[in-house]
Amino acid sequence: MMQVEQVQAQKLFSIGDLAEEHAISPRTIRFYEDQGLLAPSRIGGARIYTARDRARLKLILRGKRLGFSLADIKELLDLYDADRSQVTQLQATLKKGRQRIDELEQQLRDLTVTLQELREIEGEVLHLLGSKGTTDKN
Repeated sequence: MMQVEQVQAQKLFSIGDLAEEHAISPRTIRFYEDQGLLAPSRIGGARIYTARDRARLKLILRGKRLGFSLADIKELLDLYDADRSQVTQLQATLKKGRQRIDELEQQLRDLTVTLQELREIEGEVLHLLGSKGTTDKN
């Protein structure tokens, strides 16, 4: 009974509320539940989300936007629950963030090289077309 009273005292959200707020489908939210990232209460079979669930969903979506795996996101969220001082979570977040920065910087270097190669090919093709009396039609 205590848990129901606690839930009643908080601002509550339906799955539709959260889906609309974050421009995602209810199916996505259920998937995050299946992965153990969210654990809403249930009242009469309906999923009821608290402000904590809403905050976790925001963190999940931010982590996905930044390119973190669901396993990484779950690990960081679980660390918050395990250590309320957040020191361990903050250290893990810093480490994973730095790893992601390194990955993105490498991708940027790779993309720069690829763009340079494509521009060289473009120049060579334009030169060949010009030597054949043909112009670029695109």
